[in-house]
Amino acid sequence: MSATLAPRVVVVSRRSELDGLLTRHGTHAAAAWYLKARGGDLAEVIHRHELLHTALTTVGAAVPADWRRGSVDRDDLPRFLFAPEDVVVAVGPDGLVANVAKYLDRQPVVGVDPDPGRNAGVLVRSAPAQVADLLRAVVAGRAATERRTMVRALLDDGQELVGLNEVYVGHVSHQSARYLLAETADGRTRRERQSSSGLVAGSGTGATGWCASIARDRPDPPRLPTPDESALCWFVREAWPSPATGASLTAGRLGADDTLELTTESEGMVAFADGLEADRLTLAWGQRITLSVAARHLTLVTGAR
Repeated sequence: MSATLAPRVVVVSRRSELDGLLTRHGTHAAAAWYLKARGGDLAEVIHRHELLHTALTTVGAAVPADWRRGSVDRDDLPRFLFAPEDVVVAVGPDGLVANVAKYLDRQPVVGVDPDPGRNAGVLVRSAPAQVADLLRAVVAGRAATERRTMVRALLDDGQELVGLNEVYVGHVSHQSARYLLAETADGRTRRERQSSSGLVAGSGTGATGWCASIARDRPDPPRLPTPDESALCWFVREAWPSPATGASLTAGRLGADDTLELTTESEGMVAFADGLEADRLTLAWGQRITLSVAARHLTLVTGAR
């Protein structure tokens, strides 16, 4: 932490389901009618909305009065500037931590679960009432943390994208696209020209999500990495064999010094991380994108020592 500036706590949240319904339908009555027609219950949505706002109120009260404060909605993350000395508190589901991680460089993150039992709690492990103690522990250097590996995607023009769970590369509509794939691992390079609905490269954190669902459908998938392991897994989705394209180079593992390179042979290809399709890289025909273990990582606060 800076010796001259008071710590800044940045609270990250996302709009509730109720906020979205009211934006779309205008009134509680219209939202209730919409949900009822589809077997839903507005009372449950209101309850989850209240849990979120109660958690945000508790977190706000936990920040010492002489500390600096900031807040940002998930949709505004691409335009928010985090400072090196920030302490980030993400209040919401596990995916919110993944959403904010790509914009950070080792700033400590406290994941707060506003609705225990509904979220998996892999990344949001703390209750709102624990935040005050955790913030003091972070600033005092007494916080217990986990180092979680991230995925890096680098375009040949210097543009970069980082993800905590996974990076997807493929056609913007997820339809089939052509490219040349080259894996360099353990000092050996394998190449194949392919047509597929894209590929996914994931970390150990993401190995419990999208990568895990793909791996379940493979007869002999690569070993999925652990969250702190400097390794990635990768999978090609629905590779199409033809006279001009193959389907043998469709999965693997990348170590800390390994790379997976894709050279586009189609228009309309993109790369995005952790489901945030709006914040993406656009690949022109003939461009090259390289996937690897990122130099930076998520620092997840897990408790106080």
